[in-house]
Amino acid sequence: MITSNIYNKVLGLALAVLTFAACSDTWNDHFDNKGEGMNDASLWQAITQNGNLSNFAKVIQACGYDKALNSSQVFTVFAPTNENFSAEEAEEWIAIYNAEKGKVNDDDNTAIKEFIQNHLALYNYSVSASSNDSLTLMNGKRTMLSTSSFGNNPILTTNGHYNNGILFTIQGKAPYFPTVFEYLRKDADLDSIASFFYNPRFYRKEFIPGRSVAGGIENGKTVYLDSVFVQQNDLWDMLWAYTNNEDSTYWMVAPTNKEWKKLVEEYEPYFNYAENAPFRDSLVYTMPRLAIVDGTTFSRTLNTDAHLTDSALSTSACETYVYRQYYWGSNNLHYYQYGGKSDVNTQKPYSATGIFSGTDNIECSNGQVMKSDDWKINKLNTFHQWIIIEAENESSFEIVSKYTNNNEDLPDLRLEPRAVLNNNRFYGKVWDNEFAEFKELKSSQNHTVRFYLRNVLSNIGYDIYLVTAPALANDSNATQEERIPAKLSCAINRHNASEYDTPEETTVLQSSVATNPDVVDYILLAEDFKFPIATYGLSESSPMWTLDVETKATAPEIRSKKYTRTMRIDCIMLVPHGISNVNEERFEISPHGDGDTFQWLKY
Repeated sequence: MITSNIYNKVLGLALAVLTFAACSDTWNDHFDNKGEGMNDASLWQAITQNGNLSNFAKVIQACGYDKALNSSQVFTVFAPTNENFSAEEAEEWIAIYNAEKGKVNDDDNTAIKEFIQNHLALYNYSVSASSNDSLTLMNGKRTMLSTSSFGNNPILTTNGHYNNGILFTIQGKAPYFPTVFEYLRKDADLDSIASFFYNPRFYRKEFIPGRSVAGGIENGKTVYLDSVFVQQNDLWDMLWAYTNNEDSTYWMVAPTNKEWKKLVEEYEPYFNYAENAPFRDSLVYTMPRLAIVDGTTFSRTLNTDAHLTDSALSTSACETYVYRQYYWGSNNLHYYQYGGKSDVNTQKPYSATGIFSGTDNIECSNGQVMKSDDWKINKLNTFHQWIIIEAENESSFEIVSKYTNNNEDLPDLRLEPRAVLNNNRFYGKVWDNEFAEFKELKSSQNHTVRFYLRNVLSNIGYDIYLVTAPALANDSNATQEERIPAKLSCAINRHNASEYDTPEETTVLQSSVATNPDVVDYILLAEDFKFPIATYGLSESSPMWTLDVETKATAPEIRSKKYTRTMRIDCIMLVPHGISNVNEERFEISPHGDGDTFQWLKY
């Protein structure tokens, strides 16, 4: 998190001094500016009295910083001389300041942030013969300060002590290097992605009174000598990518305006929410754009040069099998990771069709922006994900069939979770090594289990599978009678939240299908099914979309033991359309394992 006016590290030192005032005379000198040879004049007076700093002074005054440099607040100033900072350059900075004044916060004004605060630090920083320290400037940038140089700029005069700080003069103005986040707003080719990240609904600055330096009470209100603001952006938290942090190094693949427009137009139909969905307008705007940027940022801490030759792990990826299992239903699904064993196309990041191929790379203060005019990140590797509904999870379904007992309607099916032991030949073939056995209780009728379909995208194809398990998966000695198949029908329901019990619309996927009793059976219920309304990202207690699985055996079929009304369901799978070989024998993504033999399916 970046602070404005006082940065975390400097503030920590300041508060330590304020709290432990008696630590040392050296620390007191640093903050109170009590040193030998101190002039009575203020920094502003010193600057205006030096004719060789007139261009610098002109910008300081035009931007209102003359008041701060004439106050009791302590600064160190690195002032470029007129020989290397012309009157024309000064006027250009003043014009930039005036163009943005009143339109952005002062600390976001380009002239203040990139010029004035790039030459100022809070508190005293003098140099000695052995000085070679890292200095944090007011805009949060870090630079090296030695006895002879300020960053890459030679120092002309040093250690001018005045009553509110220290003045240096330098040869040339200090260059400003933007962070990855800041660069987005500086490149005209990236206007579209910048407008998303800088949208006020996500991006803001919050005043932190507990970390600011209070100066007294005026008219009953605290007046702060130094006000600390923390820069907040909700998108950073969503993406786990703090691209404005000078302490970290990130790479970000950023689509140009042309690519952004094309992607938004493609993705918007996938996030068509119901008219009564909470915050619908915000969702319709945010979700397609978030889908573009999710998985585009890479921490260099995890992605070393050696690692990137094979694969790239974005900040949105899951590093452990446990998290993959928890978030995505399988520890072998590697979303937001590119190359190696996990990319949809198994293309390495720098290959001809890899995500880093053909990008225009711009170095920033904390990494680089990789401009892409040819988007190579596949939605099947990011947001268009498998949806796996485990049948044994009681939060995944409701039992529709009821019987009446003492005027009370009770479920007419009993859920019996079944485990697959590691000595069973079906171990590793049943998802999560568990399945649900639904057995009838009272009535001799067909029964329905309703599975909840959450987080679906709209207007994009899913292949819908019902995965059933054999009795042998739980009991290797199951009898022939216990291995009788079931005859089922399956239908998709669309519900109205106000009348949830009665589906608003029903689409029959399979009117009659028999299970294969001695295998893990992947029954294709629908191919390229498209939901017209999205529920992706919503928290639904009563989901809009459900799948009914109903037994269809007739009384004669039950008596002859041709079919049973016992259902053994492993899971419901919504698979992005186009994946082939989804069945037990040819299923290339195994439901378990350590990932060593993982291969992506062919698209």
